[in-house]
Amino acid sequence: MISVLKPGVLTTIQDLGRSGFRAFGMPMAGAVDVRSHSIANLLAGNSPDAATLEMTLLGGTFRFDRAAYVALAGADMQPKLDGVPMAMWSAFPVDTGSVLALGSATDGCRTYLAVHGGIDVPAVLGSRSTYVRAAVGGLAGRALAAGDSLPLRDSSTARLRARVLPSDLAPPRRRQLSLRALIGPQDERFTAEGMATFLESAYTVTNRNDRMGYALEGPTIHHADGPDIVSDGLLPGAVQVPGSGMPIVLMADCQTTGGYAKIAAVIGPDLSELAQARRGDTVRFRRCTMEQAVGARRAEREQLRAIANRLESGATR
Repeated sequence: MISVLKPGVLTTIQDLGRSGFRAFGMPMAGAVDVRSHSIANLLAGNSPDAATLEMTLLGGTFRFDRAAYVALAGADMQPKLDGVPMAMWSAFPVDTGSVLALGSATDGCRTYLAVHGGIDVPAVLGSRSTYVRAAVGGLAGRALAAGDSLPLRDSSTARLRARVLPSDLAPPRRRQLSLRALIGPQDERFTAEGMATFLESAYTVTNRNDRMGYALEGPTIHHADGPDIVSDGLLPGAVQVPGSGMPIVLMADCQTTGGYAKIAAVIGPDLSELAQARRGDTVRFRRCTMEQAVGARRAEREQLRAIANRLESGATR
């Protein structure tokens, strides 16, 4: 078991999400930064779909009631194990009774804590991910609170030793993002000037950002015939442009339908970068083709495979 001494600002249990239920109004949820979540699991010796703890801006403090093997990836929250600083993008054994404390993120937004074997909460509709707005999944469908106890899956950690992700495989943290986007599906709802503005301008991340979406500020994107459409399907990555002309990039907890015109969709691999963005970071959108999007997804999978192979071979520097 893990005892939650301090929960942090928003700490939830997440995996790779709840697919196949959007037609019934159920969002995917799951880790917002899929890349860091997956790397944390690989470091911990898990498959990428194991449940982790996702912490936002301020991490939690946890006591381990049995020996475990844990990994950390994502934003640097200055982790300390029994008062001793630990490296990010690393995995290490934890003794019974030890306390792992995380502080404020010095850069980036979200940190993932994986435990060898995974966090053993019940799967709901095929996923352990927490969707707070509907109180589904995770631990009672909510963010963690002080006093919570998290069950762990049975696993042996006797032969596991501390290791660090090779530096050349750690994802970079950028304050200026270039997000690849597929144009449409309602690009005809925007003027030629509006489309040029979207593709040629820099936008700033506002404080209106969460697991549902990132609201951006910058030059106004002009509609050709108003922002409203007959509501249709939404997915993470969709870029809605409401009447303000300011783009909103939807994230893991986004609703399943919406009535604002969508100018583009940010490709999946680039959403992990946006998930680490903070207020004041800048975003530019770059047009890409479907072939390039598929290639980017393939490259992301190859990178995770390379990480798994390097860790398996023992090359951790």
